Amino acid sequence: MKISIERATLLKAVSHAQSVVERRNTIPILANVLIEAEGSEVRFRATDLDIEVVDKVEAIVERSGATTVSATTLNEIVRKLPDGAQVTLADDGTSGRLTIEAGRSNFSLATLPKEDFPVMATSEYTANFSVLASVLRRLFDKSKFAISTEETRYYLNGVYMHVSESEGGKVLRCVATDGHRLARIDADLPENASEMPGVIVPRKTVGELRKLLDEDDMQIAVSVSETKVRFATPEITLTSKVIDGTFPDYTRVIPQGNTRKMEVDAADFAKAVDRVATVSSERSRAVKLSLDEDRLVLSVNAPDSGAAEEELAVAYGDERLEIGFNAKYLLEIASQVDRENAVFLFNSSGDPTLMREGNDTSAVYVVMPMRV
Repeated sequence: MKISIERATLLKAVSHAQSVVERRNTIPILANVLIEAEGSEVRFRATDLDIEVVDKVEAIVERSGATTVSATTLNEIVRKLPDGAQVTLADDGTSGRLTIEAGRSNFSLATLPKEDFPVMATSEYTANFSVLASVLRRLFDKSKFAISTEETRYYLNGVYMHVSESEGGKVLRCVATDGHRLARIDADLPENASEMPGVIVPRKTVGELRKLLDEDDMQIAVSVSETKVRFATPEITLTSKVIDGTFPDYTRVIPQGNTRKMEVDAADFAKAVDRVATVSSERSRAVKLSLDEDRLVLSVNAPDSGAAEEELAVAYGDERLEIGFNAKYLLEIASQVDRENAVFLFNSSGDPTLMREGNDTSAVYVVMPMRV
């Protein structure tokens, strides 16, 4: 195999590959990227056995062939090469070495046989549809903060993507929760998506998917089966196993009867929470909200470190209410708001609180209160 490729193109493909590769590996081949050259294109394939990413790039292919080499080392080398460099990768197939040349730089890396590289089994997909990158990005970006990190409840370690009913008809919905907060984001249902089975997309896959979604008007081809999900652009295909488990009935957690309504400037609210939380104890991170007519007082009282208080003008016309929250959860939810105003709907100091962006009900957040 012998190929010649521009450094920026190579770096983008190799950095995708190495981000999928697990740092600590018991199987040496899984630390490698499979490079396959044919015609006028080169494919870079990496996997951790749960996720597989394949990057297709244009290159000058002098000699077709395939080999595998350490993804991290190759990424580091290419990253350190000068901008605009033309990089030549060559493997004679017998020496067990891949040579990398760029200008006056010359490297030789150990390879492993391409035959040992595991390729993810193909799957029959139940649903195939296209969706705009900007739509997918909103669905996953606004929900991923609520993914649980608790290994015991593994079925919460991802985003539940499924078809659901809303007031205006069927929607494509993403939900994530860790038991303390919940995010539920809706988008218009794409054509051909109505038969899609509900799947839990793992946290790592959500992170990798984010890298494909930079161009707003790009169409992403989505394929879903009971066991796998695939996201593809013309150049990159990301295939992932889904979490094998049942996502809990999240609708029971979303309060319907919260009537005490507070409207606040989302950016001012987030900054005020951040300021008063500076003195909160690391363990509890508790911040108290005291609501009176058109007035909100945020306060923290941490006996070990001190106290803080800040007042904000809000729109609130209900009876007095005091309620406590984990400051981190409040900040994460407030930072999801794209519009100017955040609307909080309370019931009592012991009940879950609902938050949405202005009058928009396509993004709804729930946060559990804490005792302060």
